[in-house]
Amino acid sequence: MVPVPALTRAARLGDAAEAAPFGDNVEAFASGRHDEIDVPSAGVDFEVVGAILEQETIAVGREIRELPRLRRVYGRGRWRKRKGIARIRVGDGTILTAELHWYEAHGIGRKELKIKRLIP
Repeated sequence: MVPVPALTRAARLGDAAEAAPFGDNVEAFASGRHDEIDVPSAGVDFEVVGAILEQETIAVGREIRELPRLRRVYGRGRWRKRKGIARIRVGDGTILTAELHWYEAHGIGRKELKIKRLIP
C-alpha cells in the first residue's frame, strides 16, 4: 500500500471522522457525476492492481521541481516524473481507474505514487 493524502468533503467540513477514503466520491463516480469527485490529496492508502498503462514521461532531470529533494531522500540517479493510467484498490476495497503520477530513476525504482484524477 502506498500512502496518499485524502481530504474528503466530510473531512474538510470537520464532520464524519469515520468517512471512508473517497467519501462520497465512489457514489459520484459510479453515478457519472465526475465533476463532483474530490481527488485525494493526503492519507489514502491504495495499491495498483495490474499494469500501469499509457505511461508517459512528463519531465526529466532539471525539469523536475523536486529534484534536489529526490536526490537527498533517495540518492542520485536519472530522475523522471512519469504518469500513467491504472486500476487501483483503495482502503475500503473499491477498485477504481485513476491517473497516477510518480517519480522513478534507474536502479532506484518507482517512488511517491499519487492519484491525480479518477477516470470514468
